Amino acid sequence: MMGSGDHTAPAQGWLRAPTGPARDIAHAICAPVPIFTTARLLLRASLITDYPAYEAVFLSDRAKYMGGPFTAEGAFADFCQGVAGWALRGAGMWTISARGGNDAPLGWMYLWQEMGDPEPEMGWVLTAEAEGKGFAREAAFAVLPHAVQIFGPQRFVSYVDAGNDRSARLALDLGAVRDTQAETQMAALGKADLHVYRHSGQPSQRSARL
Repeated sequence: MMGSGDHTAPAQGWLRAPTGPARDIAHAICAPVPIFTTARLLLRASLITDYPAYEAVFLSDRAKYMGGPFTAEGAFADFCQGVAGWALRGAGMWTISARGGNDAPLGWMYLWQEMGDPEPEMGWVLTAEAEGKGFAREAAFAVLPHAVQIFGPQRFVSYVDAGNDRSARLALDLGAVRDTQAETQMAALGKADLHVYRHSGQPSQRSARL
């Protein structure tokens, strides 16, 4: 703890990207994270400089289907959980950005297992500016084959809150189906309003026509 006579760093100094040897270590840790590209998007390892956009989403009503709105501390813990998943489980979180753009976050794609969840989950969230443009769909279809490769078909799910119709439709287009047995298990954990969609890895015929 710094004394009253010490010089303090700017309030947002903790969000600065690392430099020098620390930057090299951070890059080495991020290097194994798979990178996916689509016609419009780049999915890459999340960086500390992505966090302000993450906090803006998770402190807002956009996080209402993900247990939010969060506190700033809760949002940062959630961000760290996604980043740390790569080291702990070999699966974690990607930042979604525009391919060939300025690299600003459009949202985040998850392939992780949060604290307390019984199974790995595939999920997504977008910034307000990126909503309604098909970005979540594009990112999810890019990650789906990788999810099947590392977890296997029927071995991962999407947890979708009741009322989150857009995410429910996307889960169905990805070929997932409601798993009522898993929902009963989640209800026993105090999450009775959570719908569980189990992924086979085979997109629906409807999505193939779109």
